[in-house]
Amino acid sequence: MRYIVVMARHDSPSIIDRLDRWAIWLSAACVAHCVATTAAVATLAVAGGVLGNPVIHQVGLIAAMLLGAVAFGRGLLRHRQALPMAVGAIGLALMAAAVVMPHGENHLAESMLTIAGVAVLAGAHALNRRAYR
Repeated sequence: MRYIVVMARHDSPSIIDRLDRWAIWLSAACVAHCVATTAAVATLAVAGGVLGNPVIHQVGLIAAMLLGAVAFGRGLLRHRQALPMAVGAIGLALMAAAVVMPHGENHLAESMLTIAGVAVLAGAHALNRRAYR
């Protein structure tokens, strides 16, 4: 204890001030984390039934198909490159495969197909944007 007291006497007020500010910010971050975690868990418990509903995936696929048709169609007319549309079709096919799987029987496969499809589709949109330049 004596060492801590002696050491504190030699520290400049600015170092102690900084340590106190960091400690206050750390405490605030801890409170924010606890509140956010509690809110997220409560929200996910309620939203789990809604977000897990197969209709969400079906609506998402339809929206992706419509946006893809417009974006890739306009892109093809403008830059004349079929690659973005072809890659986009693969992404949409993966997403469609996830939608037609029996819901809940193999959640991991359904999730992996959806994630892969969305990633491929996003890459296709990036290719489409680059082709415009």
